[in-house]
Amino acid sequence: MLYKMLIKRLIDFIFSLMGMLILLPVFLILILLIKMDSKGPVLFKQRRIGKDKTEFYIYKFRTMKTETPTDTPTHLLGNPEFYITRVGKFLRKTSLDELPQIFNIIKGEMSIIGPRPALWNQFDLINERDKYLANNIYPGLTGWAQINGRDELPIEVKAKLDGEYVEKLSLLFDLKVLLKTVVSVIRSEGVKEGAHLQKH
Repeated sequence: MLYKMLIKRLIDFIFSLMGMLILLPVFLILILLIKMDSKGPVLFKQRRIGKDKTEFYIYKFRTMKTETPTDTPTHLLGNPEFYITRVGKFLRKTSLDELPQIFNIIKGEMSIIGPRPALWNQFDLINERDKYLANNIYPGLTGWAQINGRDELPIEVKAKLDGEYVEKLSLLFDLKVLLKTVVSVIRSEGVKEGAHLQKH
């Protein structure tokens, strides 16, 4: 309980602050590439559901053209490839587009490990997570469901895995998720784009 209430937040803040400083050169390079590749802002923000179903704006590096419909999951776009920029394709495949969420973690809106934050209008996922109390904790940069299928998971399975995380929440389990995330990113596991799959 002490880990969940205090230590986890302390670890999130310290490691996110360190990560931001260490990755500053990477941030600068990606900002330059995004600006050279397409018009529009470097960052993309989107309404998401946080702890206790409060709304916040998540930050990402922009991977899509400015004319892309807002608040629409990628799996509901008829032809997502049309909207994704050249640099965006690389960012999404490597998950580098998620790096700006370090700012969300520092602000106390997210955790390093937790359920991926749902879009404000993904009512099916939000309602399903209620069954497992997965909306009662901070959403994460990565999570148990994220490394066990990611975009390929049906809503029911994803919410159940989020519930498993809530039950097993501990320092050791978070370390396990973090290590598996590194492996998953290297292998680009579960990253899919298309109308029949989900991308958050």
